[in-house]
Amino acid sequence: MVVKVEKIDECRWRIPRAGAMRTDGLIYASQQMMAVLQREQALEQVRNVATLPGIVGPSLAMPDIHWGYGFPIGGVAAFDAETGVVSPGGVGYDINCGVRLMRSNLTVTDVRPHLESLADKLFRRIPSGVGSNRRDFRLNLDEERQVLQQGARWVVERGLGTDEDLNHIEAGGCIEGADPAYLSNRALERGRDQLGTLGSGNHFIEVQQVDKIHDPVAAQVLGLFPGQVTVTIHTGSRGLGYQVCDDYLRVMLRAAAKYGITLPDRQLCCAPLSSPEAQQYLAAMACAANYAFANRQVITASVRQAFEEVLGTSAEALQLSLIYDVCHNIAKWEQHEVDGRMRRLCVHRKGATRAFPPGHAEIPACYRSIGQPVLVPGDMGRYSYVLVGTADAMSETFGSICHGAGRVLSRQAAKKVARGRNIIGEMADKGILLRAAGRATVAEEISEAYKDVTEVVGVVQQAGIGRIVARLRPLAVIKG
Repeated sequence: MVVKVEKIDECRWRIPRAGAMRTDGLIYASQQMMAVLQREQALEQVRNVATLPGIVGPSLAMPDIHWGYGFPIGGVAAFDAETGVVSPGGVGYDINCGVRLMRSNLTVTDVRPHLESLADKLFRRIPSGVGSNRRDFRLNLDEERQVLQQGARWVVERGLGTDEDLNHIEAGGCIEGADPAYLSNRALERGRDQLGTLGSGNHFIEVQQVDKIHDPVAAQVLGLFPGQVTVTIHTGSRGLGYQVCDDYLRVMLRAAAKYGITLPDRQLCCAPLSSPEAQQYLAAMACAANYAFANRQVITASVRQAFEEVLGTSAEALQLSLIYDVCHNIAKWEQHEVDGRMRRLCVHRKGATRAFPPGHAEIPACYRSIGQPVLVPGDMGRYSYVLVGTADAMSETFGSICHGAGRVLSRQAAKKVARGRNIIGEMADKGILLRAAGRATVAEEISEAYKDVTEVVGVVQQAGIGRIVARLRPLAVIKG
């Protein structure tokens, strides 16, 4: 079905309200991106989200938009606390799939002679791939419940991090309201031995160099300088989060029928925010989000240990510190000004990143002069970016921007393009070491499978909803 789209300016497009839509759709994209999008289903998903009860403002899509489950990936939607809904499809299967960025005092020259050893050590120390687990970190049921309620703090209190780490994680590394009583036994079972694991798909660890500084003032505040070695970690809540989503999709299908909610797509199943079903899902979702924070914290400790072992110097001496950790795939209670008054909203960010402006109380004090750090990975063969949030993002997108490059090829299509090629060799020719658990993941994650992240963040900056600070180039990539 063709979706009518009107051009607002060079980077904004409107889907005008029509039919069952309760509001407009608003997409951030270049002319070239929109030409591709109009041949795909993602725009229809933006329109479908606009039909949900209690939606406030437009149904939004960031420039990394592509087709997803129910909501498009790159979708943002805010719902009124009294009249709105929560939808697992607006959060996604990998709850709190997120990114954290570490800095160091090392340069490329310092690390290059050790890069092979470092890549091997990271690959051996941090389990990756489908179903990967850690037998050395298996939780008992009581420990797992503590992780689900405390998030990254539980890990830090066991010596695998510092309070300074917690100060540089969105929400302090813990979403309030988590209650393990609302998780199935299967979800708990799947989470028991996966803490500290990378998983598969687009999850990765990258050793990178700061390739270019775009905003010297903000870069200095973030502790970034040209040629510096950084580490990015991208993973989420693993099997536990997947199971939470799977369990509650069934609950929400029944709830939508119970409360008389008309759905243009069953994948948008939802429940009123005031309902028991919604409260139970939010409590379970918070558990999965906290598991993801804890997972990235354990991996951070493993990264520090790998650097120490390879370079023979302590992580403290190497200044391997956390810049920030951001959530994707989350529904969060937030206060936003709408039509001149503050309202309590449940903001769904599905493949989107929070991007609060300078001065916001939820940003670490050391970053309030520049805005919240936003970490935008690209593909494994090109670049990633560091941005900061802006006042325009707060007023236009509920403080949200893109979360990555966004796929342009399905996993199956990427495999076809990669067939017969030596992807690891191609990466090596670019000066990038690649370690992966399987050839299938490597084929699925080729650069051609993704939009050029430079174009994506370019749209964000042109629209004024984010400001580019630095570009990072991969040196070594660990994939699932």
